Amino acid sequence: MFDTKPYEEKFELAIAHFEEDLKKVRTGRAHPGQLDGIRVEVYGTLMPLNQAANITVPEAQLLQVTPFDPGNIQAIAAAIRGDQTLGFNPSDDGRVIRVPVPALTEDRRKQLVKQASEKVEDARISLRNIRQDAFKEAKRLKEAKALSEDDVKRIEKGIDDDISGYNVKIDEIFRAKEKDILTI
Repeated sequence: MFDTKPYEEKFELAIAHFEEDLKKVRTGRAHPGQLDGIRVEVYGTLMPLNQAANITVPEAQLLQVTPFDPGNIQAIAAAIRGDQTLGFNPSDDGRVIRVPVPALTEDRRKQLVKQASEKVEDARISLRNIRQDAFKEAKRLKEAKALSEDDVKRIEKGIDDDISGYNVKIDEIFRAKEKDILTI
């Protein structure tokens, strides 16, 4: 018999990954997740910023980065400044790094919505790939005489119904993020 459970789990993981990706698209407010992609060279190795420092949000328009070792403050500030996609200009006082989150212009907001819509397409592609894997497995089992033609059709219809539901979920998540980005 064909088990759709592993594919449903993969669909859920794809949706979770999509939500995490959207968190990185910045709105007008500060969020610690905005610095998730930053990697810092500390003690001779490259590591994620959250392993070298604590990131907090003391105000709506400000991120505060407190290094675990104050000797790494320059490397952390340089890493944040070096990521041009974020457009942040951090300043430090020797103990903490303050990263002001600038207000978004109308053009930048539209650009961020476009960036988020690209992530929607990536999520849909990932769902389609999982769907193709499930179809291939069902066809393989049919050729091995473990499933009948009717079973394969039923499985394909069930998976297509699942995909439709997940696409609706993706659209809802995207609309919420779009509203968040465009709200001034």
